[in-house]
Amino acid sequence: MHFWVGAFCLILDINNKPISTQGIIAISDVITILEDLGNQIPDKSWMLYLLEIFNMQNIAIELNLICQFDSQNYFEAIFNGVNRYRFKQVLPTLGHAYLRQIIITQQKKSIIYILEDQNTKQVERFDLPLLNIKDFVLEGKTPFTGIEWWNKMGNFPYPIKYRIGISQLMYGSRDDPSDSESIIYRPYNVLIPNSEGSNMEYPISFYDVKIRDDCVCYNVGLGTCKVGLQYG
Repeated sequence: MHFWVGAFCLILDINNKPISTQGIIAISDVITILEDLGNQIPDKSWMLYLLEIFNMQNIAIELNLICQFDSQNYFEAIFNGVNRYRFKQVLPTLGHAYLRQIIITQQKKSIIYILEDQNTKQVERFDLPLLNIKDFVLEGKTPFTGIEWWNKMGNFPYPIKYRIGISQLMYGSRDDPSDSESIIYRPYNVLIPNSEGSNMEYPISFYDVKIRDDCVCYNVGLGTCKVGLQYG
């Protein structure tokens, strides 16, 4: 079975009302692995710490930290529900923070996934060409942050593998029209709760939700949650 819980990311307009951003070509965050909580992932199952954006056609683009039943933990670039690239050089390490970036390039018609270990400064990049994918709209619309479970053994979400912190949640828009990778980033400051609608209790807790460095940030640990993640 498939479950998720978290939030859509928005900004406040001049009247302090939450709105979606327009013309998004990039999103980014920093995910910090704070504590190993042990592996309670059922057989043949896995869970994901999501950085995800949907384009104008609701096609998902993701750069996720994935934890598996067999204790394999890694970062993965995903497009339209299909795993495209497993990061091999930058691997999840307890206590490390990782900058995750997804960039939609209209000139090159590609998706760029960038992962940087903030502790070691090692960077790994994957470019996904979209030249053979017709009618794909090269503009992001709705970002999502949160947790996703795939349970192949039962109809329930299970305890998470890592306690983590998410910070520097931002979106990018084009800064120089002649340079597809010239991007100006701005912070998200509103989180609207979302889940798959099963109305169950998820075995996690979102806490320390606040604004830091102008960006909304939060931690995820053990606990209970029903409605998702909310701020603003």
